[in-house]
Amino acid sequence: MLWKYFCSALLLASAAAAADLPCVVVAADGRGFVLADSRLPFHPLGFNYGNRGRLIEDFWTNDWAAVARDFREMKKLGANVTRVHLQFGKLMDARGKPNTAAFAQLRQLLALANETGLYLDLTGLASYRPADVPAWYDALDDAGRWATQASFWEAIAKQCATNPAVFCFDLMNEPIAPASLRKPGEWRSGQLLGGYDFVQYIALAPSGRKREEIARQWIRAMTKAIRKHDNKTLITVGQLPWVPKWGHLSGFLPEAVAPELDFVSVHIYPEKGKVAEALDGLKKFCAGKPVVIEETFNLACGPEEELEFLRASRSMACGWLGHYDGLTTEEYDKLKVAGKLTIPQALWRAWLDVFREFVPEAGAAKNSTLMNTDGH
Repeated sequence: MLWKYFCSALLLASAAAAADLPCVVVAADGRGFVLADSRLPFHPLGFNYGNRGRLIEDFWTNDWAAVARDFREMKKLGANVTRVHLQFGKLMDARGKPNTAAFAQLRQLLALANETGLYLDLTGLASYRPADVPAWYDALDDAGRWATQASFWEAIAKQCATNPAVFCFDLMNEPIAPASLRKPGEWRSGQLLGGYDFVQYIALAPSGRKREEIARQWIRAMTKAIRKHDNKTLITVGQLPWVPKWGHLSGFLPEAVAPELDFVSVHIYPEKGKVAEALDGLKKFCAGKPVVIEETFNLACGPEEELEFLRASRSMACGWLGHYDGLTTEEYDKLKVAGKLTIPQALWRAWLDVFREFVPEAGAAKNSTLMNTDGH
């Protein structure tokens, strides 16, 4: 009996802890975010989460201690949001059939987010590692794929609906609306980066539709699934950057899709000597909704130029997420002293310094002049 009361007390305590983390909502002026209870400004700051190149499903069951340690470290660095990428093949056994073990880990992740005060950007439908993608899933036609993807989001929304630690649902990482007919099963770009394919098509057959119309229809289908269970959590989609030579390669034209989203997310990695070009690309995503730079990093430029980009972007963006890969600054420094620091690790280490320097400045974001394409 005492054990029963003890468990009840723990559940009540957990519920109280969750309630203490206020929901994040879009500000009344539509230019940023505020905390729902206090109306204080909220600037998403944090990291895309991984651990030594691993996807979270690779280790969240057998090495939960690493997840917990990393979340606390990210919080200590000044983060308030972490972006977690959820693999379709790990979360769903079949259409409408969530994987029981994976969803148990998702519940544990929600509890950890509440405990650490680190909001979650839950990015779904990932098919990053081709070997982990079920053959039956890739064999679906457009209608079957959309229905199955909608069942994923319905299951996620049902699980997360009452949890304030979820900052947003990101429908997919870097989706592309096709410009022409694609081969059966050709859902990914075929371009591997570190063994992962981060880009995914949302359809194979344009069927006479403009690319932006395909994007709108897909967003509406996913949003409808989410709103069956959750009518509050913010919805976005992680978009590829604007490229000077080709424009919006994804077909997700900001002015066309922004009305379907709560805020716009874009991924921008400034190139050396081209900070102005990166800022011009960012301006292309100012379409009447808050703008979050959901991915950025000193991958193609030095840390000084990355910091320059972040500072200048404050006139347009109200949130910034970089990357975290499971090592602390102290661990990177020990590797350097030992002569074992790799080039990628040196980039991670430099980014952590950039992030820590930028955090105190981020709250001074001046995203008040370029939120609408008409300049109003």
